Amino acid sequence: MEWLETIAWDANGLVPVITQEAGSGDVLMFAWMNREALARTVALGQAVYFSRSRQRLWHKGEESGHFQQVHDIRVDCDADVLLLKVTQLGHEPGIACHTGRHSCFFQQLKDGQWQAVEPVLEDPERIYRK
Repeated sequence: MEWLETIAWDANGLVPVITQEAGSGDVLMFAWMNREALARTVALGQAVYFSRSRQRLWHKGEESGHFQQVHDIRVDCDADVLLLKVTQLGHEPGIACHTGRHSCFFQQLKDGQWQAVEPVLEDPERIYRK
């Protein structure tokens, strides 16, 4: 897989990934991938990330059922950031955030404070296993 070697992996063997909803263009989340995560994403057609907190591969939706079907994978001009265009599966509308919201970017700076501007679509206590 020569194409994997063209990625400018950081010192930890990771590359940042921006995940965008294919239909709406909404930015859903930001995550990281290592070589194995990217190769598995390509093979499965579903997003697989590397969780820095868990120090393991993380198949998006493995606990919540909110998988990401990958339609397009792009790399930026410096080959150091990836962009995934996905359909968020498992709930309508799609839930990408562990808070039960559509997007992880649900807080907006208003009057000098961060304010939640997107609703919780499903209680995270119901989504994730303990």
